[in-house]
Amino acid sequence: MTANPDSIAGEGPARPVSVCSPGSVIAALGARTGTRGRSVSAAALLQRRLERERLRELIAEAEAEHGPVGQAAVDAKRALLRGDVTDAAEEA
Repeated sequence: MTANPDSIAGEGPARPVSVCSPGSVIAALGARTGTRGRSVSAAALLQRRLERERLRELIAEAEAEHGPVGQAAVDAKRALLRGDVTDAAEEA
């Protein structure tokens, strides 16, 4: 079964799976979440990973079609997202 890359990660009912991971990773996850929170935390981490990978793919597609974004535009949008904007930065 091939997943649709545009589908929303996290849709549908949860299914049990088995994942192998180093013991230190499991211990660190358990220390942060408690034993009962491991599954929810692991699912959230995997969902975030999938979202980031899809975002990278979309950026690559947009850059292939429109060319790379200039650093000045990136800096202006970063300032906008952080709330560090002036009138000049909002126009970029």
